[in-house]
Amino acid sequence: MKKEQGKTFNYDLDFGKTDFRQHPELYRVGKGEQGVLLVEPYKSEILPHWRFRTPEIATESSETIYAKFRDYLQQNDFVGADMARKFLQMGYTRARRYANHKSGRKYEQNPQQEPTWEQEKAARKKYLLPNEPDAEKAQSAQIFKEKWELAKADETYQRMLLNFKQMNGAGK
Repeated sequence: MKKEQGKTFNYDLDFGKTDFRQHPELYRVGKGEQGVLLVEPYKSEILPHWRFRTPEIATESSETIYAKFRDYLQQNDFVGADMARKFLQMGYTRARRYANHKSGRKYEQNPQQEPTWEQEKAARKKYLLPNEPDAEKAQSAQIFKEKWELAKADETYQRMLLNFKQMNGAGK
């Protein structure tokens, strides 16, 4: 069953030609990090600051991105704030992946290429690479997670999120 369009991220837009600051009504929050590397001009504003190689770099990066998050909120720019939140989340998830797998790859090959859900599920176990713990990347992940949690819980962000979803027909 296909989800209602207002509740999912719309990958059918021409992202190369769409300025979401000028057309925030076209933006969809989606789930998790959906669209984080597509939505302009925010991707270009935030991506250059997104780094997690060491805890020191992750601290500087997460603080810069969190400051951008706060700036977007002050400018009443929900899309910018949501994109900054997504970059903080992606900092956490990517650093966690590198904390578990030195190569940054979780699977030997993509299990999603299997034709059925059951085969994909079996392939996830079959192609899973072994964990190679990296304490430094785990610390970087924790640094991003703390900023991501702050952003998600921010009262202004929560109010803007609810308003945005109501105005764009995406429900609660």
